[in-house]
Amino acid sequence: MDPQQLYRWDLAGRPGAEPRPESEGAHLAEEAPAPSAQSDTPPAGAPDVVAGVVGGIEDVGRRPGSVEEISATVMVHALRGSVDAGHAGALVAHHLLESHPTTRVLTFDMDGLMDYRSRRPSMTFEKGAFTDYSEPALVLDLVGTPSGDLLLLHGPEPDLHWEAFTRAVRDITTTLGVTTTVGVHGIPMGVPHTRPISVTSHATSPHLIEAEPDVFGTVQVPGSAASLLEYRFGQWGKDALGYAVHVPHYLAQSEYPAAAVELLRRVSAVSGVDLDTRALEESAASVLAEITKQIEDSSEVAAVVQALENQYDAFVQAQGRSLLDPGEMPSADELGAQFEAFLAEVDRKGDEG
Repeated sequence: MDPQQLYRWDLAGRPGAEPRPESEGAHLAEEAPAPSAQSDTPPAGAPDVVAGVVGGIEDVGRRPGSVEEISATVMVHALRGSVDAGHAGALVAHHLLESHPTTRVLTFDMDGLMDYRSRRPSMTFEKGAFTDYSEPALVLDLVGTPSGDLLLLHGPEPDLHWEAFTRAVRDITTTLGVTTTVGVHGIPMGVPHTRPISVTSHATSPHLIEAEPDVFGTVQVPGSAASLLEYRFGQWGKDALGYAVHVPHYLAQSEYPAAAVELLRRVSAVSGVDLDTRALEESAASVLAEITKQIEDSSEVAAVVQALENQYDAFVQAQGRSLLDPGEMPSADELGAQFEAFLAEVDRKGDEG
């Protein structure tokens, strides 16, 4: 498959491509897709000049009107569909889009990448008619900040044509002058929420990340489009890295803003772009207060958290024991029974709030 068939440029000055015939790819409308429940982003069409306050952050500057005007050298990718404990990667994408002005750069053709029968988009049926469709969107947006711009690739992970998708991203980043790509997501770990958040870093070259204790050793894990992207970029001699933030496994199904804050700090350090995380930090404080209250109300939950704390502290002291080692931890069945009601209560109160 020709990688260029998988996407279209939304900005003017689409480089290196002839206009697509109207009969080819007619489902790719020239206008950006309407916002939907499965899209992390507002609609395209941001004005060339932005002045004012967006998400509490003052921004004054000209937004690019063509591909040639983009100067961002770092692309962050947060794809939904693979492992993302605590919704950490999704929270990063949401925060970047909600707190900064954005410009739609390009849109991928979901008909060529998605298996609709395995991930059926939702539709709204009301008063005898279908009234809405949550159109899936995998897009590249330019995120503007006072200290510089970032590119953000976000949306559902492709089901199909991973290799073609990877080549497409390679071509896109080459065209835009991107020098570094950064993947972000969360993984469930046997760590307590009461200890500093840890992160597993990985990269195509050791010089891109700081040396860290080897927590995992050598393991085989299910592949993802994001991990394949990093792997292929390494083979092509491109700089690519990723951050997998460790989320307490008992919070893996709930939103855990503290994990997203740590990911954004890592992205800021790599890109040199100052990212305001105050809104996420406020959410993290609220979640922590709710978790603390729930633990105080349950001696069983408190005992499990204490066991995790003991294991974590032992690892820190030894700097060699894997955080994956169950040690004297309760069994999976015991953990599940103790936390099932706890997580349900946290989610219920979150919905009410």
